[in-house]
Amino acid sequence: MTEHPYRLVFESEGAFFEGRPEDYTVGDCTPRRYRNPTLAAGMVALNMIDTLGTGIGKMVRGQIRRHLPLPDHDTTDSGSVRFTLHGRVIDPAYSRMLITRTDLPLPDVVALDRVQKRLPISQDDARRLRKAPLIEGRRPNLHVSAGLARMTDQQAEVIATRRQDNLFLGKLVVDYLTEYGSATRPEIDDLLGDKVGGGMTPSQARRRIAHLLTSMRLAGRIRIDHPGRGGRWTLTESDKDQSEGAARSIGEPLIHHA
Repeated sequence: MTEHPYRLVFESEGAFFEGRPEDYTVGDCTPRRYRNPTLAAGMVALNMIDTLGTGIGKMVRGQIRRHLPLPDHDTTDSGSVRFTLHGRVIDPAYSRMLITRTDLPLPDVVALDRVQKRLPISQDDARRLRKAPLIEGRRPNLHVSAGLARMTDQQAEVIATRRQDNLFLGKLVVDYLTEYGSATRPEIDDLLGDKVGGGMTPSQARRRIAHLLTSMRLAGRIRIDHPGRGGRWTLTESDKDQSEGAARSIGEPLIHHA
């Protein structure tokens, strides 16, 4: 193994044993034989690997979850195999696409990964990606489409903004409950109504507040004494302790109202 600043390279003597590396990328192929069957069976028995024949597909899915380029297998030397695991972005548009387009089939992700690495793809893959449209340009100078890049830029910004908004709104709820002890849903609506985002109708704002309260309840931060009209929201004991500790650390007096 050779460690580089942004990638790991593994080299192994001997040819790729069964088929081609790309046969295992999408998880549709399982090897029928192994160079050392006893070692492979022993590793499964010791839980060192999950299932025989799933290693390549698992590494591919791991890189997709990290929004990074897919692993590369170099088998040009018939006497060895070189495997490269990337640790940084090559094409930002491709990585942003993985963040926002989680519905893309694995074969499309594999083909787009080759496009970002300036590697050739088949005519069928190019036709399918162009129709999507996920790529632009003429072969061999294909690239991730500018339209997709703009779309993923905007979507990534929306996702980041929404996450920050939820943190801000949640802090307002916690601060209110810390100071006043409890709150009804109408009181929380009054607190957050003009802060949940511009352009929302009153019903949309109420739905977003309901979703926020549900998320905080499921996370164990707040609770309601009974569902429906008249229910009062309060902090859970764990979140109350954290809020009181934070207030004391900055010298803020806590005011509790019955």
